[in-house]
Formats: sequence, structure tokens, C-alpha cells
Amino acid sequence: MKISVELTFTPLQDNFEAPIINFIKKLRASGLTILENPLSTQVYGDYDKVMQLLTSEVKEAFQNIDNGLLQMKIVKTDRSDYEPNF
Repeated sequence: MKISVELTFTPLQDNFEAPIINFIKKLRASGLTILENPLSTQVYGDYDKVMQLLTSEVKEAFQNIDNGLLQMKIVKTDRSDYEPNF
């Protein structure tokens, strides 16, 4: 089953850039389809592979910060090819 996941990772502390950059670089290195914009990062792929990646990388990201918030939306389909039609 294919899924699309939108992530917004917000450390609630100063000096937050390095942990966010590291988190995004780890996602990019996964081999999954990763799209980024200024507000969020999207991960697309097989459910098991995406969730396995997120389980390990979110844990590591949380270990690298003192306080943080991760918002996640999951859609049951691969929306990586979405283009607005307006």
C-alpha cells in the first residue's frame, strides 16, 4: 500500500537549525521520494518502508533536541505527482 506523509518538525528551542537539517538529510538519503517546501517535508512510498524510516528518524531527531513538536498527516495514496488543475 502506498502512502503520502506530510511532516512539520518544530523544535521549541533556540539553536534548532542543525537538528532539522540533519533530519531532512536522513530522509533524503532513504531512497524514498521526498519533496520539501518552506513549511513541511513530504515522504512518499510503501507504507512499511515509510513508517520504518519515520520510526527510526523521528526517534533520533527527538534525541537531538530538548523540546519539539512533530505534526504528521498521512494519506492512503501516493500523491507525489499531484499538480493543481487551476
